[in-house]
Amino acid sequence: MDSVLYTLPETVQEQNDVVAYYYIELPRETDVLKKAGTLAVGQTIGTWIPVPGITDEIREKYMGRVVNVFDVPSVDLEPQVTEETQKYIIQIAYPAVHFGGDFPLLLTSLLGNDASTSAQVKLLDIIFPKEYAQEFSGPRFGIQGIREYLGIWDRPVLLNMIKPCTGLTPEEGAKIFYQVALGGIDLIKDDELLGDPAYSRPEERVKAYRKAAEAAAEVTGERVKYFVNVTSGSSRIMENVKRAVDAGADGIMVNFATAGYSTLKQIAEAAGVPVLGHAAGAGMYYEGTLNGMASPLAVGKLARLAGADIVMVNTPYGGYPLRHQKYMQTLGQLTLPWYHIRPSMPSIGGGVHPGMVEKYVREAGTDIVLAAGGAVQGHPGGATAGARAMRQAVELVMEGGDFEEKSREKKELTEALDKWHYVR
Repeated sequence: MDSVLYTLPETVQEQNDVVAYYYIELPRETDVLKKAGTLAVGQTIGTWIPVPGITDEIREKYMGRVVNVFDVPSVDLEPQVTEETQKYIIQIAYPAVHFGGDFPLLLTSLLGNDASTSAQVKLLDIIFPKEYAQEFSGPRFGIQGIREYLGIWDRPVLLNMIKPCTGLTPEEGAKIFYQVALGGIDLIKDDELLGDPAYSRPEERVKAYRKAAEAAAEVTGERVKYFVNVTSGSSRIMENVKRAVDAGADGIMVNFATAGYSTLKQIAEAAGVPVLGHAAGAGMYYEGTLNGMASPLAVGKLARLAGADIVMVNTPYGGYPLRHQKYMQTLGQLTLPWYHIRPSMPSIGGGVHPGMVEKYVREAGTDIVLAAGGAVQGHPGGATAGARAMRQAVELVMEGGDFEEKSREKKELTEALDKWHYVR
């Protein structure tokens, strides 16, 4: 076996190599070791045919190497194989010198070239060595910093997104903002569909919404923070960030699934305020079974590495068929200890209403943002009552005891549960 093309995990640990885990299905007769080797070469120094100029030095320094191949299920005896295709998990180590702290080149190296032209593979995970991870700062605030920024320590954070999603001028949106703010919401953000249209520029929303936040604070004593969506093309997005921050934005929101991880990283490094990364459209990364990447990687690990302080994640409970296991793994990728990189605060979205609060806290803990949209503006008593119902639900869950019984003492919460029901 070629000692340059194939290596052991222990050897990889000694080098600054990024290790990619792939899932692949092959015809039963295919030599998987040869296929893995071809992938490792094709993703680094070679093409589908031998070319001149590849020296032993180049192979030693710059070629990818096959670390491991696992059969799924594990098969060691030939008679045990009966299907026409065989499933595998392949580990390949890539020299980090090829891409450094550059997301586009990292993902091109792991999912471009052979992985997009001659092999159908799904990227399951990426193991980053400590030395390589130093290329990234990660979240500037993280969970602890977000709590300090908001002054909220002992409960989940409550977020609302302005509805309707689009079509509102800043002045019209500010009226809804004010009504929501009166109900005790902590954060208000734009819907992911509202970015930088001619009728509602981000900096104009910041100015209008700040006035609404200050007016509501005179009534409640609490000033709601506003995260403005700056998502746009590369020629405009950093200008949007600057104008929004200069206008007094409390936080920045960007849809990294469409704007890109490198754009998220650039914003996180430059904004100076917390950054909320939204994953709208991320399904194109992970819905395929034989291509793309796994959802905990696409929405969790890479978003955190890029610097999102808060990451909007989907759940299995809002109508989208996300597997519960993947949902929980995504939460882990965002929050578990990882070198110097601060944890990102998960923001739970999609079908969130007061009757779901206890379930979310039980599964995900209290270091989360609960993002309720329609359950606030769609409350029978209006947006203020909807926000108040969410706050009441959180407070009762944090008190403990019989939630369903105690909820009947709260008018707005009772109305919400009558409409959306309590979910254990």
